[in-house]
Amino acid sequence: MELRHLRYFVALAEELHFTRAAERLHIEQPPLSRAIKELEDELGVLLFDRDRRGTRLTAAGTAFLQDTRRLFTVLEQARENAKAVAAGSRGSLRIAVSDGAIDPWLSDFLASCRAEEPDIEIRLSEVPLSEQLRGLRAGDFTLGFAHTAEVGEGIVAEPIWQDPLVIAVPVRHELLAHKAVPLHELGGHPLVLCDPQVCEGYCRELARLLLLLEREPNVVEHVSSLEMMLTLVSAGFGVGFTTATRVAVSPRPDVLTRPLAVDSAVITTYLLRLGGGDDVPASLERFIVRLRDLVRLRENLGG
Repeated sequence: MELRHLRYFVALAEELHFTRAAERLHIEQPPLSRAIKELEDELGVLLFDRDRRGTRLTAAGTAFLQDTRRLFTVLEQARENAKAVAAGSRGSLRIAVSDGAIDPWLSDFLASCRAEEPDIEIRLSEVPLSEQLRGLRAGDFTLGFAHTAEVGEGIVAEPIWQDPLVIAVPVRHELLAHKAVPLHELGGHPLVLCDPQVCEGYCRELARLLLLLEREPNVVEHVSSLEMMLTLVSAGFGVGFTTATRVAVSPRPDVLTRPLAVDSAVITTYLLRLGGGDDVPASLERFIVRLRDLVRLRENLGG
């Protein structure tokens, strides 16, 4: 199997049309067809279904496309790292973020890290939790942030900071009568929650809290962003959950918040990294030490 085969495969998988894929690759169609046939023969599976209706990926082709894209990502990172070292850089930190686990002060922290060590490249990627965990194990990412410690073997999950959960409700809502909303009061209200496929770790933690309800939660909508949740809450679709920090960044005059009257109503952000190795890069060690020091300082100053 050659990289040429994989490049041809990705082009065809994205175009789903042999002529367009060949034009994109600046080759004739017959060499493309031969390369795909060679790749399928070597793998022992069909990657594409081809009939009068067109060209479609098979289930095996879809899975192979995901892995091939990750392979090209790793190759691109290797190329950039080699160029960075040749240019005098001492390496890079590749950080994955899942579950929307970004605190506003984190941008200032990253800026200070870049200022203190400009020859260490810091790159951020926002990815689903499952992709972050795969990337950490495969070496695609150096470390990550997520809202869950359920990360499986081989990954270290270190709690970094906590943020109180709050309920988002439209103005003039009956729950606003409470300074802190008792959890059982939510049982009769429709809920607008984050899509578990987008915020997997966050939803796991929220599900634990909702288990304390006496009845099954009435989830009416799943959304992929804070902005959509606030929009639906404002429109009266239901009430939503967010954190005090995130809602402060995106205030809405038509949505108000109340804390929950539950001590466990907090969302923890975890720093994830590959465990089991003694040879930790010095740049990673310094990054983690700086982060811990900043968190302790914030805690001492009251947030």
